[in-house]
Amino acid sequence: MKSKLSGRHILITGASKGLGAIAAKSFVDQGAKVYLIARSHNLLREIKEWCTDPDKLDYLTCDLSKDGNIPEMVRMANNYLEDIDVVLHCIGGGLGYKNYLLDYTEFLSLFTLNLGIAAEINRLIIPKMMDRKSGNIVHVGSIASSEGVGSVGYNTVKAALAAYVRSLGRELNKHNVICTGILPGGFISPGNSMDRLLKSSPTAYKAFIQNRLPRNIMGQAQEIIPMLTLLCSEDASMMGGCMVPVDAGEGVAYNG
Repeated sequence: MKSKLSGRHILITGASKGLGAIAAKSFVDQGAKVYLIARSHNLLREIKEWCTDPDKLDYLTCDLSKDGNIPEMVRMANNYLEDIDVVLHCIGGGLGYKNYLLDYTEFLSLFTLNLGIAAEINRLIIPKMMDRKSGNIVHVGSIASSEGVGSVGYNTVKAALAAYVRSLGRELNKHNVICTGILPGGFISPGNSMDRLLKSSPTAYKAFIQNRLPRNIMGQAQEIIPMLTLLCSEDASMMGGCMVPVDAGEGVAYNG
């Protein structure tokens, strides 16, 4: 059976570790051509070497928060992929800010990392998708956007990301460009926040599983891949504007 992603050309941001790295390998396995963006050359090189078909994956080491880097990155991604069918935004994080009275520059850094970079990439890529009347934009958010389970800064910017996807998705639906996202709960993958917690405080990691996760097991990044595969495919036609919880029942908020 042909994969939903066979022949698709996919750009992934924040791809050197965590869910982005797992998605990169899986998408290549499914027959996609993939271009990765992240700051760590060594980790990106390892992903390429790790892939079953390294010829279907290339990467650019780039700090997207630096002025002027995004247009050049988009140009190089277009050169490699020719037409970009899908953008998967895995870039994001809390930057270690735990203070609930963040100053302006800290909030600005969080917004830039979690929303501003992705929004600027979208601004440069989406017009061609609109012309073709096809394309998928997928954002990785967090259940923190509605649950308030993280820090003040992290909760706030993830809520803003969810509002952005919902709003932009509505506007793009008329052009057959599908803007969606996921709201993961706790899961572990190399280098992500749960992996760091396990290494720094096994006791806190165990308490998180016992107190927060109904299955009493930590989610694996690979369990999220089927939903990402759907959202990155042409089968996601009814999903424009949706942020889909993928949390194994961890969330407790009702929406609607």
